[in-house]
Amino acid sequence: MEPLNWVSAGNLLERSTGVGETKQASLAEQENREVIVVGGSAAGLFTAAKLARGGRAVRVLDSKPELDPAPRSLIVTHHFRNLLGPAAAASVKNEIRRFELFTDGRSAQIALRDPDLIIERARLIPALAEDARQHGAQFSYDTRFLSLGPNARALRLEVESGGQKEELHADQVIGADGATSRVARTAGWPPVETVPLVQAIVKLPADCPPDTTRVWFVPDDTPYFYWLIPENENRGALGIIGEGSGQETKKRIEQFLEKKGMTALEWQGARIPVYRKWIPVRRRIGNGEVFLVGDAAAQVKVSTVGGIVTGFRGAQGVADALLAGTRSTELRELRRELGTHWLIRRALHYFQQRDYSQLVDLLNDSTRESLGEINRDESTKLLWNVIRRQPRLVLLGLRGLLMGKRAQ
Repeated sequence: MEPLNWVSAGNLLERSTGVGETKQASLAEQENREVIVVGGSAAGLFTAAKLARGGRAVRVLDSKPELDPAPRSLIVTHHFRNLLGPAAAASVKNEIRRFELFTDGRSAQIALRDPDLIIERARLIPALAEDARQHGAQFSYDTRFLSLGPNARALRLEVESGGQKEELHADQVIGADGATSRVARTAGWPPVETVPLVQAIVKLPADCPPDTTRVWFVPDDTPYFYWLIPENENRGALGIIGEGSGQETKKRIEQFLEKKGMTALEWQGARIPVYRKWIPVRRRIGNGEVFLVGDAAAQVKVSTVGGIVTGFRGAQGVADALLAGTRSTELRELRRELGTHWLIRRALHYFQQRDYSQLVDLLNDSTRESLGEINRDESTKLLWNVIRRQPRLVLLGLRGLLMGKRAQ
């Protein structure tokens, strides 16, 4: 099975993103070709809605008996609203106006020009599904994807529905079934590395304003960070990204909660993909095509391990390819965005406590202004503006990169 370098349906040459050049196919032919989306993830449902709105026949397969997503509080930039439009309102729980950064007795505050949004995944998924359904997408629940292969026309899928094995047929299949995507493995993509994310829902401390996110850098516990994102005036989600097992990560956060005098009211968790390099989003199998979106393609900002907005952008790029057959600028820009986040993560990943202390000390007024004006979904612009306003951060970042090389 050859890696994707060109696309035949939608089809655009975009070697850098793994999407290829348009073949001669009429719009009528395109509209008659069925697309099956495997997985009711946010990125999968977003793709389904885009394709259905564009006139494609779309069917979404989900292994659960009904749409019942696990609750999880997430923080996203205001680009979330730009991408979703009115559908975004149903999932937004709170708005964040500032960040407070803490490390080793030091702190810094960053005011945001455009507020971040706290969203609830359990609200987002139904809103996306309803949008897709209203535009004509069909849904099959209690349907577990097993395998796929070529048939005379395009693709044959083996699924298990209601305990019975069935065979389905499609021209294109979109894997939106998460970081451990069975679609990706069956189609020949290599496994994606994941890390544990654990959150405790806590009573919001009295000294924490409900419009302020707190971030703690504790490199002895995690190379990432702890965060507290307020859901409302009373509750917040305190979380950590780990590197080992979920059990070890939960133990870390329990110790942190004890230090902060907080008690977990409930727990949330997931395995999050780690972006290492661009994963081509399409493979050709026989006469058919398989695409990946969202976590299945590790479309995650590895600096913060946030994937909602980037997953939507990946979904938009695939939908553009299938609907219009134009060059996917969205995928090209997404690749650059994810690459910049990977560079930032490489610089930060081996920071010690003294490095974070120096980082906070270097956040002068001008640098904090850049961090507040340019959000983390514009990482290249943000990075260069921060460096321009505080050049000494370059040396700090280079030291982090060198530490990473020594650790390897």
